[in-house]
Amino acid sequence: MTCLNILSGGAAQGLVRSLTSAFRAKTGLDIEGEFGAVGVMADKLRAGRPTDIVILTEALVATLAAEKLVVPSSERNVGTVETALAVRTDHPMVSAPDRESLREALLAADAIYIPDTRASTAGIHVAKVLELLGIGETIKSRLKIYPNGATAMRHLAESPAARPIGCTQSTEIISTPGVILSGALPPGCELATVYTAAITVGAIRPHEAKVLIDVLTAPDHRELRTSAGFLEPP
Repeated sequence: MTCLNILSGGAAQGLVRSLTSAFRAKTGLDIEGEFGAVGVMADKLRAGRPTDIVILTEALVATLAAEKLVVPSSERNVGTVETALAVRTDHPMVSAPDRESLREALLAADAIYIPDTRASTAGIHVAKVLELLGIGETIKSRLKIYPNGATAMRHLAESPAARPIGCTQSTEIISTPGVILSGALPPGCELATVYTAAITVGAIRPHEAKVLIDVLTAPDHRELRTSAGFLEPP
């Protein structure tokens, strides 16, 4: 079957999967491509990867528009995603209503699962938070860093550690079996990221890409977006 090619942040993977059948019913196409750290996905587009649509952070899509790699008039915000804490489903929930409780929770963990601290939205933020809390060096040896949040959460689910914890975007936590969303980061450490879909300048199937954007942002699919971890965009 002919496919629509996508490059997307891992935050949108669960939502795209849940709406693939609706998209297929409208176009007869499947969706193929990659989901991962947004910086890596943007670089793949820059390197010439055949792509019809991107779903990346609002800021990164704006950069790609300035680089004339996506069509500015096609940009549409899908929703806002919070960075949050995760625990295994068989472990007690961890609450961090303020900075000190977050600091204590991270210090109490014997393994901390996070995404790439250089190319992923959540990973970059987590690295900043650890420095803000003054524990970057203390817990450095406990960090388990993976290419993206979804991979980090899969490893958290299988972790042999006694007190593991994870931190990535809520959508990646919700879509991973074996882990559970434990709570958002506290004031001063929080991060809410707007994700935007756009059609690429080199799209082979721009019409079908627009259909996918319409499906992703349709009012009728608001409940699906919410259950996947997306808040309504500003």
